[in-house]
Amino acid sequence: MRSVGVMGDHRTYDYAVALRGVLTSDFMTAVAAEIPWSVLQTCMNRIINEVKGVNRVLYDLTSKPPGTIEIE
Repeated sequence: MRSVGVMGDHRTYDYAVALRGVLTSDFMTAVAAEIPWSVLQTCMNRIINEVKGVNRVLYDLTSKPPGTIEIE
């Protein structure tokens, strides 16, 4: 997914990255992992600063069902 953002003094039209941590015992059902906010902030900062072409980081809370383990 493309995302409009601002980096420095310039508008960017780069990509968004989604992070998704789940807990499951059988891969038939799953719930979102409760990742500490400080860990998510660290991940976001590293991704934004170290991965060229990314200007937004999302955290997916979708359980299974209705979501699937894989994102397509």
